[in-house]
Amino acid sequence: MLRLGKEELKNKKDCFEKIGIKTPEYNFEEVWEATKKEPLWLHIGGGNLFRAFHSVLQHHLIELKEADKGIIVVSTSNDGKIEKAYHPYDNLCLDVTMKVDGTLDMEVIASVAESITADSKTSSWKRLKGIFRNPSLQFITLTITEKGYNLKDMDGKIQYSIQKEIEQGLENPKHTMVILTALLFERYQNGKVPLALVSTDNFSHNGDKLKEAVMTVASRWKEMNTVDQGFIEYLNDEDVITFPWSMIDKITPNPSLDVQEKLKEVGFGSIDLIQTRKNGPTIAPFVNTEESEYLVIEDSFPNGRPSLEKAGVYFTEREVVDRVERMKVCTCLNPLHTALAIFGCLLNYTSIAAEMKDKDLKALVEKIGYVEGMKVVVDPGIINPREFLREVIEIRFANPNNPDTPQRIATDTSQKLSIRFGETLKLYVERDDLDVNHLTFIPLTIAAWCRYLMGINDDGEAFTPSPDPLLEEVQQYIQKIEFGNPDSVHNHLKPILTNAQIFGVDLYEIGLGGKIEEFFKLLIKAPGAVRTTLHNMVRMP
Repeated sequence: MLRLGKEELKNKKDCFEKIGIKTPEYNFEEVWEATKKEPLWLHIGGGNLFRAFHSVLQHHLIELKEADKGIIVVSTSNDGKIEKAYHPYDNLCLDVTMKVDGTLDMEVIASVAESITADSKTSSWKRLKGIFRNPSLQFITLTITEKGYNLKDMDGKIQYSIQKEIEQGLENPKHTMVILTALLFERYQNGKVPLALVSTDNFSHNGDKLKEAVMTVASRWKEMNTVDQGFIEYLNDEDVITFPWSMIDKITPNPSLDVQEKLKEVGFGSIDLIQTRKNGPTIAPFVNTEESEYLVIEDSFPNGRPSLEKAGVYFTEREVVDRVERMKVCTCLNPLHTALAIFGCLLNYTSIAAEMKDKDLKALVEKIGYVEGMKVVVDPGIINPREFLREVIEIRFANPNNPDTPQRIATDTSQKLSIRFGETLKLYVERDDLDVNHLTFIPLTIAAWCRYLMGINDDGEAFTPSPDPLLEEVQQYIQKIEFGNPDSVHNHLKPILTNAQIFGVDLYEIGLGGKIEEFFKLLIKAPGAVRTTLHNMVRMP
């Protein structure tokens, strides 16, 4: 069996290509050495999305001879990801594109020059400081999911564990935002060199959220006299440090068993699935993903950037990024994904594509997208919203070769609702031509999430909800409600539905709390009530 590694790639290039795997068209070892000496791009995250998108973009840019350096990837989680999925394969990855017609496009990606686990107790910390001191470093990207930026609890206070970590100072950071802020201080102390920090996670105004988190840590350190006022000014100087907004879109599920088997059949042997932590995402020497992809970034890079537009990235003004991001994250994809995740778990689905064959579920996402969401979408000009939505519903979600699951999408739902539904709710409240009380399917989905929190599927059987940082906190209220007894709801949903941290708004204050309660009562009536309620609502004229 053919193994993934730099020596195999150099000595058995023909073997890769004989089984349909494209290999790099450049001297990757030279690129790696140049990158380590003068780093250009550092990425924090290193999961499947990075491997299927960011690293592929730079790989193709190098092949086009538009770049001569790769990426340094950093994991801030001590979960063994780097040691298990990067180092044994010399940082190479097999990118597998799952096409709608069932075929696979396979390509070895060699743009990752170095991979590091951030650990202040090892030599990796010294290496990271050196990278941040280097004037050649132009920008940082992040894919750490929404929860990675959230330093506060449901009451809006800094979480106790993070507060204690901040108070320990600069030398033993563990949380991603504390690590990043400490490294930025290193750069500040060594020449105050410009840098762009680009969140490429899926939520509104992600650059602002990143800056808010960094400034929260930095400001607390200033209060403690751990850093000086000049550092605060450095972070706030938009001519030097920027936090561009971005919109990223590429569905990248966990490694597929079907893809694993197909790779084995053609003679590719580096196919082990790696569980980095209990109930966490799976990673492998290969990554499988869809064909469609979009990345739109505010063009604000004070220390320069590679010509990624030649690899398909849109660089534009902040206002355009905002419109594209709202179109995708708040209306045309992410809310639909979340709705399918919630109802899919309740209805025992294990495939997003299979859900799209369910007439009720397809009707649900069509109504959330075309009927309720499209009313607040502003055409961004560079991507047509209706065509984007049509592609999502008819092609992307329905792709039978995409093994994505509702259980994966349901992860961290409490961190997503304020963006995926809350922004639309705010616009319905703000605009004179819209009435929030006319909404049906967004409130139904929120009620279904509360129903999901019971951990009981539509057959009345227990299931384990996907990991979520607020799961225990919100379930304490849900546990007071009796399945099969709508009269037991009382006021138990109010602490959840009034929480603007979760939904972006107080749902009672805007007039939807009562409607959501009534939907919830229907959904808990008896086994089969989720299906009955969903069917009845989507079939209403």
